[in-house]
Amino acid sequence: MILQFTKMQGAGNDFVVIDAVSETIQLTKNQIQLISDRHFGIGCDQILMVEPPVSPDLDFFYRIFNADGSESGQCGNGARCFALFVKEKGLTHKNVIKIGTESQQMSVSLLAEGRVRVDMGVPRFQPKEVPLMAEKENTEYEIKINNGYYRIGAVSLGNPHAVQLVEDLESAALQTLGPLIEKHEMFPEGVNVGFMQRLDSNYIRLRVHERGVGETLACGSGACAAVAVGQKMDILGSVVEVDLPGGRLTVEWQGGTEPMYLTGPATKVFEGRITL
Repeated sequence: MILQFTKMQGAGNDFVVIDAVSETIQLTKNQIQLISDRHFGIGCDQILMVEPPVSPDLDFFYRIFNADGSESGQCGNGARCFALFVKEKGLTHKNVIKIGTESQQMSVSLLAEGRVRVDMGVPRFQPKEVPLMAEKENTEYEIKINNGYYRIGAVSLGNPHAVQLVEDLESAALQTLGPLIEKHEMFPEGVNVGFMQRLDSNYIRLRVHERGVGETLACGSGACAAVAVGQKMDILGSVVEVDLPGGRLTVEWQGGTEPMYLTGPATKVFEGRITL
């Protein structure tokens, strides 16, 4: 099979985007892993499959596959790249696009200068919605890793996130703690792990270990999760600039049942074909 694809990135979080609207495409786990491989394939953090809508109130449906072949329910950076892709490919002429994923529906708005704004929905803190093995909702939870104890916040934005507040991002134990928290028994479906350094109430730095991927240059839902947890801790405001290794994202949340918004860049890198 010869597969047409577009390589895209949002703040360094990179994607292979595939048009499954014009033709039916099904990929196996092995094919997903090959495409994602940076030595033997194209290389990406996630593969985005653009599919026809599953209900009349949507413009598109899309599926998100991690580099290890597992499927994710949400990806904020991916949603921005998705919107730019369908507009540039002529699959839609709208500037506000309604998209469905495995876990939720969202509205994505194309703005000026290549920036895209995503309605990420309402953060969910209840343990059963994360999901998280805890008896009741708390601002932070204690998690045991080997012989140490750590405090984390937890939230779902269509996929599960754990967030640890750190004093210094450069010395954060992401490489060791990230994989251990990702697969910890407290998170039955695994979890994305963010390490957040607060600089002031409207500015944080963040690194994210993504479930099924490892550390990425940026994570849109991870940026939203960090801000949601920071607001719950009462240390962040309603508009926060989030610096990640790949660039800066803006997160807005008025709290409560209001939706959270993520704004940042989306860029096409190149187009190509791969034989599978």
